[in-house]
Amino acid sequence: MEREFSFSSGFRKIEHTLQEDGTQQMPQRGYRALVLMLVATVLMTMHISRLVQLQLIEGKQHRERADNNRTRLVPVPSNRGHILDRKGKPLAANRLTRSVYLWPKEQSPQQWKITASKLSSVLQIPVSDILDKLEQAGYQSYRPIRLSQSLTAPVFTMLGEQGTEFPGVEMRAESSRYYPNGNVGSHVIGYIGEATADDLKEHPEYPMGMIVGQMGIEASANPQIAGEWGNRFIEVNAKNQEGGILGEKAAKGGSNVQLTLDLEMQKAAEKALGNRRGGVVAMNVKTGAVLVLASYPNFDPNIFTRKVTKKEWDRLQAEDKPFLNRALQGYPPGSTFKIVTSVAGIESGKFSADSIVGTSAFITVGGIQFNEHGTGYGYIGFRDALAFSSNTFYYQVGMATGPEEIASWGSKLGIGEITSLKILGLLGGSHGTLPNPELKEKVYGEPWYAGDTVTMSIGQGLVLVTPLEGAVMVSAIANGGYRVKPHLLAAQTNTSLTKPEPTGIKPETLAVIREGLIAVVKEGTGSILNDGSIPLTGGKTGTSEVLGQPSHSWYVAFGPAEKPEIAIAVVVENGGFGAVSAAPIAKEIFKTYFAEQAKTSR
Repeated sequence: MEREFSFSSGFRKIEHTLQEDGTQQMPQRGYRALVLMLVATVLMTMHISRLVQLQLIEGKQHRERADNNRTRLVPVPSNRGHILDRKGKPLAANRLTRSVYLWPKEQSPQQWKITASKLSSVLQIPVSDILDKLEQAGYQSYRPIRLSQSLTAPVFTMLGEQGTEFPGVEMRAESSRYYPNGNVGSHVIGYIGEATADDLKEHPEYPMGMIVGQMGIEASANPQIAGEWGNRFIEVNAKNQEGGILGEKAAKGGSNVQLTLDLEMQKAAEKALGNRRGGVVAMNVKTGAVLVLASYPNFDPNIFTRKVTKKEWDRLQAEDKPFLNRALQGYPPGSTFKIVTSVAGIESGKFSADSIVGTSAFITVGGIQFNEHGTGYGYIGFRDALAFSSNTFYYQVGMATGPEEIASWGSKLGIGEITSLKILGLLGGSHGTLPNPELKEKVYGEPWYAGDTVTMSIGQGLVLVTPLEGAVMVSAIANGGYRVKPHLLAAQTNTSLTKPEPTGIKPETLAVIREGLIAVVKEGTGSILNDGSIPLTGGKTGTSEVLGQPSHSWYVAFGPAEKPEIAIAVVVENGGFGAVSAAPIAKEIFKTYFAEQAKTSR
């Protein structure tokens, strides 16, 4: 039988119930109190643990995140300096564009996958490209990365209006590179692009999205052109919109670079070359300042200021190699090399400036017959041998002179590594080749034959000359025997770096060769330039044989005949006779040059 008793105090009354075994039974309200105490304890423990985690363990990270939600360090791109021609006409400039940036830290990798999918359809950029940029920068990065610099106005407006749907995405108006003349001079000017991973590693001061030159003057003069990026420390609101500026380091624009290139002459050269593969160079015969440096096929550098399409990229990788600068590639020079053989023959002492040599329909060397252009020209000197491009004359001069002497004078005239491409500031070029018995044995493992000397003397066989070197060679004949140093930066003209080097050619040697080159135009294979449309010039045609293909067409020239000012070298791949394909291109360049000179003198 249960018994009840009570214990009272002045505060409250608590009643217990005893069971038959004498134990006490906890009332229902006591259970609830105990449960509530346990729950409260657990909740407090969890709360305190979370506070410890947030405040102590992850406090620094969250303080940074909170501060970043309120403020941002925004890189401010610098304007690249302009590239100008010798008269100040723009070859590369800047114009206003609309860009989109991503802030990696604003979303998790999973969230970015969703955003990237949305952006891909709007910007026409593959999702993989967007995610690759984020991964390269790192998802924990607080610095923005540029995704695109060519937003259309409608897309720019749409993204701005729907900013809340694209967290971590920001639109900016800024300037981008612009090439007003399209393809003209593309191999000289080059193009730009975002700094690669290797660039960023080499230059840790570069921010993500840094624009650098990738080719041509854009690359070689990049330190001068690029300028210095700045920073803005700004407040932002929940919609990713900029508020007040808390601090700022202004961007410093790059310096302009003026080239020696003449835009009008460059246009004339490229128009005359047309869609034929080849290279063209024109330069000041006294200073080596390059006025024209053209190559075809070429490319439009404007395509690199935005996302390059697959079709455009495939075109750039085509068999005709649009990136290849043919003005800096070696070709068999054909009869234009007779200038070198003439110098070597006279300067070696084996011949004099007024020597006479008998010519014929052919000569036989080592049982092999080497032909003349026709039946021969009888006994002639260097002047007429150049004017009519007699092969048998130069076969005999070459064999008497020897390959070592010819190669030595070829080098002094600018063929080979002696003409520096480093001064020119263009990558991807090559040098010509001047063979000799030692080189042939080393490279080909074959002995030198008399026939090698015969073919070398007329610019065939193993001889290679670049259009640039061809222009240097003919400049030395025109300027009194000095080897110029070709360059493209106007600031380098008439400096110690580009001071012409004396070749040591005697005046009488230069006089007879110059007379012969003028005779080429007056009465020989270059008579197409003697129609009265331009002042009298001097030049030499060349037709270099290519096994199984049409011959390459060459022409080197200087003008005017009296007091020469410019030199020109033209090669047209598989163009046939030099007089037919190459010489007319030189004529158009001369026309433009003399027309500009006439305007200046008025």
